[in-house]
Amino acid sequence: MNFSERLKSRMEAKGLRATDISEMTGVSRTTVSFWLAGTNGAKGKNLLALAKALDCSPDWLSDGVGSPEAHKSIPLGTIETWDDDTPLDDDEVYVPFLQEVELAAGSGRFAIEESDISRLRFFKKDLRHNGVQFSNAKCVVVSGNSMVPVLRDGATVGINIGKNTLRDVVDGEMYAINHNGQLRVKQLYRIPTGLRLRSFNRDEHPDEDYTFDQIQEQQIVILGHVFWWAMYSRGAN
Repeated sequence: MNFSERLKSRMEAKGLRATDISEMTGVSRTTVSFWLAGTNGAKGKNLLALAKALDCSPDWLSDGVGSPEAHKSIPLGTIETWDDDTPLDDDEVYVPFLQEVELAAGSGRFAIEESDISRLRFFKKDLRHNGVQFSNAKCVVVSGNSMVPVLRDGATVGINIGKNTLRDVVDGEMYAINHNGQLRVKQLYRIPTGLRLRSFNRDEHPDEDYTFDQIQEQQIVILGHVFWWAMYSRGAN
């Protein structure tokens, strides 16, 4: 079979019409007509989109290689378990967490310190790829709903403490900050009078603008640029 014949056979098997293919792949009805007539074949992203719509292997669809269902056979690598006692591989590094620590019982004052026990493993190549020196990588946990939907409560972010000055701020990027002992993650913007802190959830958390004097008075310190984040998917409570 040629490309056109494979396309028609798969459409018949899936009960799809030309209009369905056009809608599912995002290409024009004319392009689908050319495919069906054998005038030309799908290539690149159109081939991938078409194979997905037809639930088949792009290699089979394009060149007749393998079988239509070949894409469903995906080899998995070996899954290994590890814990805190598992030694680091040569290509791994431990990244410690920063956390809020109460200075004195009941004082209500906090400071940001590095945890002695909480840490994550990162591949060295991933840190290098993001321009992060190993010793400058830290992790923090997001608290609250101010950064929803990008970061939910409990999300973990990796920060590069090597980018911690106003000069390093790229407008709209996320940074971890120490706000008088409170650990916060916000989008930062440089403004002529100082610094703007922005949340993704702006309905509940409006922008906060601080002048240079207020930055000093409220002890706002940039801890580092967010280069990575992860969180569990949780349903509504």
